[in-house]
Amino acid sequence: MANEELNSNYKLDTVKKIYAALNQNDVSAYLNFFDTKIERFETFGGRYHGLEELKTNFSQGRDTWTEGSCEPEKFTIVDNKVVVFVYVRVRLKNKTDWIDGQVTDVFTFQSTKVVEFYSFADRNEALKWAGISKD
Repeated sequence: MANEELNSNYKLDTVKKIYAALNQNDVSAYLNFFDTKIERFETFGGRYHGLEELKTNFSQGRDTWTEGSCEPEKFTIVDNKVVVFVYVRVRLKNKTDWIDGQVTDVFTFQSTKVVEFYSFADRNEALKWAGISKD
């Protein structure tokens, strides 16, 4: 049981650090948490494979922000997955209005690295994909 708790604590801490790096626009710290063969998928965007494509995805997204953040609101750990309900609030360059909304991210771990990072616009779709029944 202690091993499972340690693994859960490690996963939770890692995911929190991923959001901190994203919000600080620290691409090198961000990339450190992902496997070299990372698969990134956004149901509202695209699909990216490997660290180079993940870096491009990160940079293209963050480069549009003047300011803002992605704030995790709730974490659920199921086996090797961490499901995160995220509140996004950003102001884009050359804009005065703020954009806000919610996404649900799912991180899949293999050993100490994230091997899959999926983002869903629909929370129920994310929960279903992660294997959490939401009836």
